[in-house]
Amino acid sequence: MLQFDHVSLHRGGRSLLADVNVTVHSGWKCGITGANGSGKSTLLALIRGELHPDNGTVKRPTNWTLAHVAQELTASDRPAIECVLDGDAALREVEAQLEVARAHNDGLREAALHAQLDAMDAWTARSRAARLLHGLGFSVDDEQRPANQFSGGWRMRLNLAQALMCRSDLLLLDEPTNHLDLDAVLWLEEWLRGYRGTLLLIAHDRDFLDRVTDHVLHLEARPDGARATLYTGNYSDFERQRAAQLSRQQAEYQRQQREVSEVRAFVERFRAKATKARQAQSR
Repeated sequence: MLQFDHVSLHRGGRSLLADVNVTVHSGWKCGITGANGSGKSTLLALIRGELHPDNGTVKRPTNWTLAHVAQELTASDRPAIECVLDGDAALREVEAQLEVARAHNDGLREAALHAQLDAMDAWTARSRAARLLHGLGFSVDDEQRPANQFSGGWRMRLNLAQALMCRSDLLLLDEPTNHLDLDAVLWLEEWLRGYRGTLLLIAHDRDFLDRVTDHVLHLEARPDGARATLYTGNYSDFERQRAAQLSRQQAEYQRQQREVSEVRAFVERFRAKATKARQAQSR
């Protein structure tokens, strides 16, 4: 599981997060919502280790593999499908070791590495990478096209495909539907619904969140740092629960205000009686 244990973060004299205390269990598909500037992307940066909390800790299992979409656009002239295959770092590592074993004519090592590749289902990797490319709108011819020949938006799709290719336990996606057309968005929805790891997803598309997520982590921006609340259900469920919560809070506030008004009225009556009593005594 992924755990935020009383996490607070400050930057440039500003409080970004305050006492975030949330647990996301393995296998959950969790949407992250909140107003712009509430700390959604900051939360993902903490998970990736790019930022470090001023207070509290962010914990995840040490054996979890994390995947996220690189923001840098590749300048590689390698074929697009090879860039996608790079997302499977475990596969690439074994392939590199196999090249070394071949160079040294180490037959035993080669046999052991081939066994690892069999266990990893490596022989289907290229077809899996091709399916990712096609799902995100690339043509068959695009598979062999140099990555640096694509536009910025299409290279971001390549980065997304690379992240999906990773054998991840935890997948972080920040606005993944940007640069995607409707067909690619629908394909991505289906892919994410079948994803077996833990997903944390930032998206402004409510329908997309509705169809993908089963939990919502809402960040409420405040002057002293955003607070986090976890809700069970998809985005529509979150909206209903949130509306009911706000209604209860409003009712409680109104009740408290009535009590304050009653106390004030009582005090005013008491003061008025005391004033009249003093006036009567003075006469």
